Amino acid sequence: MNFWILTEERPKKEVLKMIFEYFAKDQNCGFFGDSIRIIPILNRDKTFSFTYEVIGFKCAKVDKIFIKTVSGNSSFTDFLVFYQDNLPTEKDTPLYAIEETKTDDKESRNTGVYQRCSKFVFIQNYYPKTKLIMLYDVIEQKEKPTETYIFGTRLLMTLGVEILGKKLNPDIYKPFTSIHELIIAKAKMRRAPAGNVPIIINQFEDDCIQVSGRLFKCGGLSHDPNIGALSIISAVIRKLGFKGKIEIIMHGLQQKHVGKTNKFVQIANVLGIELEGLTLPKATLPEDYWHYETKGEKLGTIFIHLVVENFTESYSIFENHAGCEKGYFVTKDGQHLALEKYADREAYKAGDKNQIIFIPDLVLLDIAETEVITIEGKKYEFKQSGIEELNNYDIFDERYLKPYYPEYKIIRTVVLYGSNNEQIAEIEVGFLLNEKGKLVLGIKAPKLFKRAISNLLDYWN
Repeated sequence: MNFWILTEERPKKEVLKMIFEYFAKDQNCGFFGDSIRIIPILNRDKTFSFTYEVIGFKCAKVDKIFIKTVSGNSSFTDFLVFYQDNLPTEKDTPLYAIEETKTDDKESRNTGVYQRCSKFVFIQNYYPKTKLIMLYDVIEQKEKPTETYIFGTRLLMTLGVEILGKKLNPDIYKPFTSIHELIIAKAKMRRAPAGNVPIIINQFEDDCIQVSGRLFKCGGLSHDPNIGALSIISAVIRKLGFKGKIEIIMHGLQQKHVGKTNKFVQIANVLGIELEGLTLPKATLPEDYWHYETKGEKLGTIFIHLVVENFTESYSIFENHAGCEKGYFVTKDGQHLALEKYADREAYKAGDKNQIIFIPDLVLLDIAETEVITIEGKKYEFKQSGIEELNNYDIFDERYLKPYYPEYKIIRTVVLYGSNNEQIAEIEVGFLLNEKGKLVLGIKAPKLFKRAISNLLDYWN
């Protein structure tokens, strides 16, 4: 059968290899996968089919491996993996649902575990039999894990999520076996700093559990780490057999903040969670968990990214594709830097908005031409906006490109997706992938784009 990977993310070779290794072990079969390449499949008329094929992986139980770009209709895991002959539909059941992160608790306690927890809670409404996996593609693992990470990981394990990519001490990392054990473990953790609302779990007899935690942020219900934490704590309480009332207290919300399309409200409806002092609206989950992506700008930027990295000697040193996880900036000596948001944080707080460091969607390094190419991705209808935004990257150049790649000439260009146009008039636009899959190079497209597209076409000739 075929192996289908549906994802919102730009597929990465190292992550694909970890998925394939897991599948081979899970299916008890051998495999070869040391020279993986991701190839856009072109139709006979040399238009893009909007499907990628992975070559360089061999397994007796797999015929071909395909990748398709999708979007979630609400809270979505990074990868859905299907093991079947035909193109997956929304009604098919995935073999695996995988959430991938580069964030370790070395960098962030909350985003490394809590912020992603709600995704696993949400997907079980659609695919209760799918195996759930948290995959860490970390640069460097923290030697001593934080209490938050240990507690969050144990919650995931209790929910049935398997952890890949990290070495876990089985004496520390094990599922909770009772609600009492869960409450005691949380109570032993260091309290939040003064002024913050700590997450505390209290059980009253057998009919009520209260969990404190702030959900109000930036004018609404949008505190992502706590949404994740309170979602999975509640889900685990239910998993451990509790049938009574679960109430979130000290949440900071007002009735006007509680809309029925919010992902936490949807999860609360399913799990029977109440918010102290508020009435939760009846929320209806989207009918389907996902759909094939046909409109987003990332269809263009991901395409040019993959063609460059699989058909030239060049590669990306930073990526921030729309709706995808932001990458690290990679220096010439291999350092991975998390980008700063502001050139001067204090000046920004004092009101100087010019201190914002605008971040491009993609930066490619052309080794042959000694050029670094900064890319702004846009849908075709917003091309003029993309052209104007090319003027925003002076601080980015001064802070990152010039210090770390001083000998490289800096080029800025726009990559578009959309329309049925087959020509580009604007010299600032380097590449257009149109809705029919036509590959259109700009008048002054970077030489790297021309080489990559030429090599792709040669491959299919």
